[in-house]
Amino acid sequence: MRYIISGKNITVTDELKEAIYKKLGKLEKFFTPDTKVYVTLSVQKQRQKIEVTIPLKGHTIRAEQESDDMYVSIDLVEEIIVRQLRKYKTRIARKSRQNLQQAFLEEEAAGEDERGISIVRTKKFAVKPLTPEDACVEMELLGHNFFVFRNIDTDEVNVVYKRKENTYGLIEPED
Repeated sequence: MRYIISGKNITVTDELKEAIYKKLGKLEKFFTPDTKVYVTLSVQKQRQKIEVTIPLKGHTIRAEQESDDMYVSIDLVEEIIVRQLRKYKTRIARKSRQNLQQAFLEEEAAGEDERGISIVRTKKFAVKPLTPEDACVEMELLGHNFFVFRNIDTDEVNVVYKRKENTYGLIEPED
């Protein structure tokens, strides 16, 4: 695997790089040698955060973890990626065979559902015409993390969602 390591508000030392190579090196059994792994280390308000992105054809494996210690964050993020890979192996493999090791693809999926996801509840609701700001207020009143609505200005279905640090995002369809 080829690592691209960068830092925000942190100097990426040789010790940090070695910890990343050692911990994320365990992922080499899943990926081919030419797979790129983007690692971003950052520090914000004494929180040590690592973000790992592995682009594959048709999918992106991404995990982030933060703690008070960067080395702990590195340990935790590796576990998340392994869990994601095992859970979604068959789905990922369909589109991105050239990036995954053949041994991993042939590994027996003990008790896994072929699709990996099962919908246990379906809900129907009226899509209200609102402004994005009104949709955010409605979302807050309901105590949800996202809200689907019809944009009163464009007459298209949009989604507002709550981000970290109490900010909001808006998803609009492409033209």
